[in-house]
Amino acid sequence: MALLNSTAIKAPRVPFQKITEKSVQVFLKLVPSVSEGTQATHRFFATFLSAVAGVGLLILLAVNILLAQDAFTLSELKAEAKVVADQREAINRQIEAASSPEALAAKAQSLGMRPSNSLVFLNLDAAEQALANGEIKRG
Repeated sequence: MALLNSTAIKAPRVPFQKITEKSVQVFLKLVPSVSEGTQATHRFFATFLSAVAGVGLLILLAVNILLAQDAFTLSELKAEAKVVADQREAINRQIEAASSPEALAAKAQSLGMRPSNSLVFLNLDAAEQALANGEIKRG
């Protein structure tokens, strides 16, 4: 009797092939079925996205090339500005050397001028000069 009870409790054995078919059907239900029209639409969309990405990369490349050219132009202009600033500084040093009191005195003596022994102050304003001479009285 114990032998009969153990066989009665066991579940009926399902063949392995049926289990495989059922599991394949369950897995296929998870993946949506794709018809020919939707495959073509997906293919067109993928091609479109690839073309847009390619054009975008080409535009990015062109912008980078233009920026690099501008950077080279900028560095050349900075070098040129430095040269011009150095030349301007050299010219300013020459002007300062030529306008120093020693250089002006030497130039004046070479022209035949001689230094004055008495100090004289010129007043170019006529009204103040007349007041200084006593021609005009305040009041």
